[in-house]
Amino acid sequence: MAHSIRLASERVDFSVPSDKAPPQLFTPGMVISQESGFMRGHGTYGEDDSIKASVAGIVDRVNKLVVIKPLKSRYNGEIGDVVVGRITEVQQKRWKVDTNARLDATLFLYSVNLPGGELRRRSVEDEQMMRKYLTEGDLISAEVQNINSDGSLSLHTRSLKNIKYGKLGQGMLIKVFPSLIKRQKTHFHNLPCGASIILGNNGFIWISPVINAEEEHGGFTINLEDAVPKSVREVMVRLRNSINALAASKILLFDTSIQYAYDQSKKYSVVELLNPEVMLDVAVMTQHQLQMLE
Repeated sequence: MAHSIRLASERVDFSVPSDKAPPQLFTPGMVISQESGFMRGHGTYGEDDSIKASVAGIVDRVNKLVVIKPLKSRYNGEIGDVVVGRITEVQQKRWKVDTNARLDATLFLYSVNLPGGELRRRSVEDEQMMRKYLTEGDLISAEVQNINSDGSLSLHTRSLKNIKYGKLGQGMLIKVFPSLIKRQKTHFHNLPCGASIILGNNGFIWISPVINAEEEHGGFTINLEDAVPKSVREVMVRLRNSINALAASKILLFDTSIQYAYDQSKKYSVVELLNPEVMLDVAVMTQHQLQMLE
């Protein structure tokens, strides 16, 4: 068995100077505030005239409302969120979708674009063809259309402007904590490194070959016969390992941070990016670059 031995002088300096203090992490039972006039939000409770944390996380204050954002939690959807999900069940006039939430989301037959972009009422024939459109195990990109009374989500895959929702083809899926996904105007990115990513607000990230605007991405017919070139697959795997490095250090994931991490990873081989110390090096140097932008 081969062993990797490094000298102390070869170790990376992981200290990054910063003028900003890192956010304080609160654990259950810690006092958040003893001042009067604050309202208790999610993740907090009142005791002895104090507001205390009921979960581990970071404080988020909105005016007088105090909320603890947990580091680890299930996805709590909001209307307009972009999600990546997996079909778990085909029911009457609807599909059930796993979106990393407490309950499976629902995608109704009338909330999808029919093949060819036809705009008409759904018929019995359409309902009988549902399993040919989407079946168990298929991955989709969608948008949260509504939040039901029981907390479950209703989705739609109708294309809006230049954003294409629908069935996903060749690529790879990564799962991270939803709190690590930065909310942005768009969550669909063609990165300069030569791959496309969909950053689902639910913590599911989809990596695929570059998506051309002319291609019909929001339909149900996906070409799985054309092999992805080896060079593109290597880019996708390096991108995956770079994202995992950022997620392991709890760094927010968005297009800029991911591209920086990819650039920092080039001094290592794809296999070396699985080394915990290499992952930490990539994450720290990425964080340093992000701080220089501020």
